[in-house]
Amino acid sequence: MGGVTSSVAAKFAFFPPDPPSYGVISSRVAMTGVPWREGVEARRVRTRRGSEIIAMYVRCPKASLTVLYSHGNAADLGKMYELFIEFSARLHVNVMGYDYSGYGRSSGKASEANTFADIEAAYKCLVEVYGTRGEDIVLYGQSVGSGPTVDLAAHLHHIRAVVLHSPILSGLRVMYSSVKKTYWFDIYKNIEKIPRVKCPVLVIHVSWTIVPMESVYGSLANRSMNLCGLRAVITVTWRPSQCT
Repeated sequence: MGGVTSSVAAKFAFFPPDPPSYGVISSRVAMTGVPWREGVEARRVRTRRGSEIIAMYVRCPKASLTVLYSHGNAADLGKMYELFIEFSARLHVNVMGYDYSGYGRSSGKASEANTFADIEAAYKCLVEVYGTRGEDIVLYGQSVGSGPTVDLAAHLHHIRAVVLHSPILSGLRVMYSSVKKTYWFDIYKNIEKIPRVKCPVLVIHVSWTIVPMESVYGSLANRSMNLCGLRAVITVTWRPSQCT
């Protein structure tokens, strides 16, 4: 039953770009359709569920931290390429981004369980291939990417910090804001897992989600946090009338 539910949920939760915004050269893992940049490399990473995902690594000289970035929906590495490079350059960090199963040029199908395996594989790649220590890794989850980010953070207590960018409470709560109870068929139950995250957490959200977000992350906001020198929860206020 769980597998059927997950398949149905996937149809509503995942929207990979079609076609993918980039390509890869089979003989060597090189991204095509994006400009070449020094210090940027791509590789295939095998997950425990059998998918072969594409991961992109941006190296920043003398960086002390590495950000493992789980992107939002309707995106892939090609769409995130320039952002990752700018992100690395401005914050002076290494960045690893990856495409979920079924996204970009990653094999497999998009599902909640697969994204959990995907981020685990990306994390393992950072540790085993790039020699990154867990305490030097910051997990960054945007939108649907908050699901695998929170899940991994709830299991790993030695990571440096977590950044949640427009995170979701759960899949069902995205569609129905009045939902107050967690159901067995829901996906990305961040609301249930966030109390198990022990490292500093930085939440970035827009003004109209302040009430539900504070109800879940309020205890984290009030916790004494030190995220790479930052001691705050960022609130980005945006109103439609400000658009031009």
